[in-house]
Amino acid sequence: MPKLTVLTENTAGGRFLAEHGLSYLIEMDGHTILFDTGSSDVFLRNASKMNIDLQKSVDQIVLSHGHWDHGDGLRFIEKKPLLTHPAAFMKRFRKTDGTPVGLSLDHDTLSKKFDLHTTAKPFQISKHLFFLGEIPRKNNFESQTTSFCDENGNDDFVPDDSALALIVNDQLVVISGCSHSGICNICEYAKQVTGINAIDTVIGGFHLKHNNEQTGKTIRYFEQEKVNRIIPSHCTELPALAAFHLKFNTAQLKTGQQIRF
Repeated sequence: MPKLTVLTENTAGGRFLAEHGLSYLIEMDGHTILFDTGSSDVFLRNASKMNIDLQKSVDQIVLSHGHWDHGDGLRFIEKKPLLTHPAAFMKRFRKTDGTPVGLSLDHDTLSKKFDLHTTAKPFQISKHLFFLGEIPRKNNFESQTTSFCDENGNDDFVPDDSALALIVNDQLVVISGCSHSGICNICEYAKQVTGINAIDTVIGGFHLKHNNEQTGKTIRYFEQEKVNRIIPSHCTELPALAAFHLKFNTAQLKTGQQIRF
């Protein structure tokens, strides 16, 4: 049975550590996938508390996008296949104060530490597990604005933002990092890439900050798609989390949790 273990999350569970970041360990098709690494060695320390040796057990690392809170933990692991979008290494900054939000390690450094593979196209990791590559942004309510810019001051809409799609019992499990491309766009592209239309579970950062029109339309989308299990986390902030809880009775995701599909 496929399993997801929460190694890094914004909210601590029990004896496990937390930070602003995301890292999931996914076991699927006999493969062990490390999806993001958070910003520090917290993912390793939490794994150790569960008697998981990531350096030995991980077959593949997937980086959802090139932001520090998802990829700076790459400093603490090495010599693994690393899969991500080619734009993940761009220099990027907050518009408000110019502080950097990109990865600490550049492309050349990461290509020496890892067996690096970049692609903007979907990539099939195993029979039932897909890296979605660059997400088409087709609806009119997601990814309309951005608080980031590149080194030339141009808007950075995080084109490298991607996700994973798992096929479990002929239904989809969609796992997002931050959903800068829009969680509904991600789900629609997961359906297109896999050929599976039924969505059972959506888990990860939804990048929703407010209980506003975008959050409302996202809730309606999940209702229309009859998504069985919705688990917003990480960059989904309290007003949006409350809206999801009122509609779907969602629970707070915490470090150390294990979810089976």
